[in-house]
Amino acid sequence: MDLVVRNARVMTCDPARAGLGLVNGALAIAGGKVAAIGDVSGGAKEIDVGGRLVTPGLVDCHTHAIFAGHRAHEFELRAAGKTYLEIQEAGGGIMATLGPTRAVPDRMLELSLACNTSLMRHGGTTTMEIKSGYALTCEGELRLLRMISAVPGAVPTLLAHLVPPERRGDRDAFVREICEQWIPRAKPLARSVDVWCESAAFTLDETRQIFTAARAHGLPVRGHIGQLSDLGAALLLAEFDALSADHLEYVDDAGIAALARAGTVAVMLPGACVQLRLPPPPVEKFRAMGLRMAVATDLNPGSSYCETLPIQMWLATTHFGMTVEEAWLGVTRHAAHALRVNTGVLVPGAPADFAIWDADDPAQIPYRYGTSLVHKVFVAGLDVIAK
Repeated sequence: MDLVVRNARVMTCDPARAGLGLVNGALAIAGGKVAAIGDVSGGAKEIDVGGRLVTPGLVDCHTHAIFAGHRAHEFELRAAGKTYLEIQEAGGGIMATLGPTRAVPDRMLELSLACNTSLMRHGGTTTMEIKSGYALTCEGELRLLRMISAVPGAVPTLLAHLVPPERRGDRDAFVREICEQWIPRAKPLARSVDVWCESAAFTLDETRQIFTAARAHGLPVRGHIGQLSDLGAALLLAEFDALSADHLEYVDDAGIAALARAGTVAVMLPGACVQLRLPPPPVEKFRAMGLRMAVATDLNPGSSYCETLPIQMWLATTHFGMTVEEAWLGVTRHAAHALRVNTGVLVPGAPADFAIWDADDPAQIPYRYGTSLVHKVFVAGLDVIAK
């Protein structure tokens, strides 16, 4: 054994165990992977964590972590009562981030991305999905994806965010460009294709065209849907066996049932929901219909400028009415399933990505919101935030 973490309360999130799969004992690491849990013999290096909670490294399955600038003035406008659509129609929103992101030199954008992902790791996150979407040109999106692909633990997603102002006169041509140029060229870099299907972004028909192109090139799909209105996109995502359906403040029963049948993960984004003053998603219906739920930060400069998942767990358990167990599975096993990665669990053979917390009870993490209880974070058995 390369490393043995002793005297731990290990949250395995193992689906073969009940609940969160808590085991009192040791966690053994060999070759960057989990070797054993429970009663373990000696290792080359040992750490006694004094009864602390040890969990899988958190998985943030929805972020927009690559961007330039900020939009604090929009926060002020929303605090004064302006809506998301009112701000966007006045030239704010996503469009306000396009210019700075397009213009900033590569090195500055890489440093900004590195800062964001470092803060995520210090919050316990070891796997993070990162979307493009703040360039909205073919070369610009490829530039973002190349930078994302260089980040350890990142899962890159090509995002069709909206139609930029300069392309609104030829929407059809823009959608064809996404299908015929963006997707084929992004395939070596992106793990999936995401579309914001909303009245302020892409229509159902446009989304179908983009999904069809993604499927033709062997890329799975996911979607921002039901955030501001219900266009019926849940049925479309289910038709394409989408990896995830994200936001879902507005979704009908037929859509929920279809997503559950398709095995799509519902990604809860409470930070954006609360900041935009939207109604919470129908979590009770998701639960009743067997729809798997994940929880993510939606890290972005407009509606959820937050790098840490424990804050989102607090919102998920208070504002959304999720249980502590659901919130924990939502940032571990279920989030990993939304990305189709093998992290988010501590079982033999899984990557040795884990967090040690200054706590002994899983409920303490969302309960102590606003205070970092992260003690150490390991990736492949190596301490990545050594103090």
